[in-house]
Amino acid sequence: MRIGVIGTGRIGTVHANTLSRHREVGSLILTDVDPARAQGLAHRLGETAAPGVDEIFTWGVDAVVIATATAAHAELIGRAARSGLPVFCEKPVALDLPGTLHALAEVAAAGTVLQMGFQRRFDRGYAGARDAVRSGRLGRLHTVRALTSDPAPPPADWLALSGGLFRDTLIHDFDMVRWVTGREIVDVYASGSDGGPGVFRDAGDVGTGAAVLTLDDGTLVTATGTRLNGAGYDVRMELAGERDQIVVGLDDRTPIASTEPTGPPAADQPWTGFLDRFGPAYEAELTAFVEVVRGERPNPCDGYEGLQALRVAEACELSRREHRPVALPEIPDGTRSALG
Repeated sequence: MRIGVIGTGRIGTVHANTLSRHREVGSLILTDVDPARAQGLAHRLGETAAPGVDEIFTWGVDAVVIATATAAHAELIGRAARSGLPVFCEKPVALDLPGTLHALAEVAAAGTVLQMGFQRRFDRGYAGARDAVRSGRLGRLHTVRALTSDPAPPPADWLALSGGLFRDTLIHDFDMVRWVTGREIVDVYASGSDGGPGVFRDAGDVGTGAAVLTLDDGTLVTATGTRLNGAGYDVRMELAGERDQIVVGLDDRTPIASTEPTGPPAADQPWTGFLDRFGPAYEAELTAFVEVVRGERPNPCDGYEGLQALRVAEACELSRREHRPVALPEIPDGTRSALG
């Protein structure tokens, strides 16, 4: 199997490393807006670098992995679909709903595969929470608390293109709420703070955000995120039911300290970032993609799932801007039958 990797920045490099050593992948073709970066990575991995995206589609590949800046995702998904190629794409499909719906319609029309990069679906902790909820261990679920806290702001030029805290960061939590609970989010109320570095205000974004979500069975969810968590990278989900309560992401590297005399001590080596925390999950999602391409398993996270997480993020952003609750039906949706 020959796979084209478009984008060799931080996450693209991780994906290229994973695929290069996969036993079912014979070779890679790498390309990037910075040709020297692609060439350097190709040299280190013993793979081939292409001068541009066109060569990915003309040199002959069996599948495509998209790890570019978000603004390029939709166009590349469409191009791969028209070429009849299965695609793995980092979230989100696009920065807006029209772009997302158009790209998903192209995939559906071509009858090809689009697997979205929501790596938390392959994390053992989240998978364990899903099993606990589905097995009835917790009883009737009444409260979920989800959080994602980055240790430091990203570069200003990247932040301006990220889509904002709800679309870029908390979109993972929105996907996990749906995936773990098996329920749909029906309305949101969100707020944000641009306190701290001026880079957030300059980008029209917030450094810290919070949302209250209501699920279709009445379960209440809080989702909070920040890019200013100096203690380290902190990602957790707490789920409380009438019988039991569990937490994802609480271990000896969680960057939190107890003030109780008998509480656990602060972590000696707190998580530093998402690649550190979710390394095994990133490998597992690419292994799944290879299996999907080979016809060995169904798609574990299709474009429709990415669309639903984005709709929640869009609803939160609208709520934040207009200071009001937003019902999900206010955000345009595409039907699964129309989008594939």
